[in-house]
This record gives sequence, structure tokens and C-alpha cells, in this order.
Amino acid sequence: MPFPNIDPVALSLGPLAIHWYGIAYVAGIMLGWFYARRLALTPRLWPNDTSPISAQHLDDFILWAAGGIVLGGRIGYILFYDLGAVAANPIRALEIWNGGMSFHGGLIGTTIAMILFARKNGIPVWSMFDIIAAVAPVGLLFGRIANFINGELWGRIADVPWAVVFPTGGPFARHPSQLYEAGLEGLVLLVILAVTIYVFRALKTPGIVTGIFVCGYALSRIFVEFFREPDAQIGYLAGNWLTMGMVLSTPMFLLGLWAVLRARRAKMRA
Repeated sequence: MPFPNIDPVALSLGPLAIHWYGIAYVAGIMLGWFYARRLALTPRLWPNDTSPISAQHLDDFILWAAGGIVLGGRIGYILFYDLGAVAANPIRALEIWNGGMSFHGGLIGTTIAMILFARKNGIPVWSMFDIIAAVAPVGLLFGRIANFINGELWGRIADVPWAVVFPTGGPFARHPSQLYEAGLEGLVLLVILAVTIYVFRALKTPGIVTGIFVCGYALSRIFVEFFREPDAQIGYLAGNWLTMGMVLSTPMFLLGLWAVLRARRAKMRA
């Protein structure tokens, strides 16, 4: 299947080029913010039927979130995947329009932003984590679609009917692993979290939603890594299967499991 003829530049205004990559990040953040406001404005979902986070808090946090995502994501990519190339050409660190964002780095950056913001505004940290975890799959969905449009992070060579010949992937058809991630980390995880929130009232037990999100992302990422081509500058870390994404996602899964168990113990003690 040939790669769709999609120009990475969505709109050109003189010397200013607006890339689909940037639009996807903005759309993910804005739609996530809209959903988070809806959760915050539904008191019955929260402990004691009282939301600990106001709509104004979320309005104020959106810039913190954007900073955490972009700075953490870019710094994480450089440290985990591209340190040698950036050391040789430091200006490469600023070329964010060419892709090169790490989810794991973005998660660290956003976590730091959430902790600082929650403490500054007197918000319970775990509730802050939960509301952002609930909406994070929206951003992941748009981000992975942007990866596909950019023709980056493609999968391994495949002979399945839906395999795609990417412009930068050589003459071989490959798994569209970006779309696999968009489906699992984005749509599927979003639905799972929505069910836990609206059916099982998971937000009433701070930490549960966070733990489920972290575990769900880690498992999805590890699964897709078996179809995704590792970054050329790193390759496989062991054998013909172990990738950096798997290595980073394994402790993430354990942290998510710990968050769920911690939340359940706290609920039993209450």
C-alpha cells in the first residue's frame, strides 16, 4: 500500500509553515483540556461528591501541561534516543518540527509540572494525576496520527494487506505501527478509562485512574514494539527483539501497578 500523499505542512503563511505535527499536539491538548473540564465539573465522580479541581485550575494548568509535554518530550528523546547526534550538532535539539518526541520524557515533564502546580494550588496530588491521566489518551491519539502523517516511527517490514511503503522506509512495505499505537494507547485506553470513571467511579479512589493509565500505556507500548522498527541510531538492545521502548515501559508498568495497589490499600484503610 503506498503512503498517502499528505504534505507535512498543513498551511504556509509567507515564511511561516504550520505543520500537521504541531496542529496535532495543539488539538490533543485542547480536546484533553475540554474533557478534563467536564470531569472537574461533575462533582459526583469525585471523593465525597466534591471535585478537588476547579475549571479555573485547568485553565491555568494548560500552559504548564504544554511546557511539560514539549520540554520533557524533547529532552527525553534526546537523552534516550538521540544524544550522540545532538552532541555532534546541538542545533538539532531545536528542530522539533522534524519530529523526535519521547512519550516517556513527556510523561516525566508533565508529572513534574503536575506536582508543582498541585502543591502551588493546594490540590491533592493523586487527584491531579488522575484527571490528567484520564484525558492523556486524547493527546496520544493525535500525537500518533501526527507521527503517521510525518512518515516517522514506522514499523518493521511486513506482508500484511495493510502494510505501507513509507517515503523514508525504503522500498519495503511496513507495519503502520503509529496507527496501532493510536488505536491502543489512544482510543482503547480512552474508552477503558472512561468506563472505570463513569461506571465504576474510579476517581473516588485517588490513584486508580493513574495506575490503570500507566499500566495500560506500558502494555500497549510493549506490544506494539514487536511491530515497530527501532530507532536507527540505537537499533535492538538485545537479540532481534528488545528495544528502548520496551526497556522504558517495563518499570513504567511496575509503577502503574504500585499506584493501583497503593490506592486500594488507602481505600481499605479509610
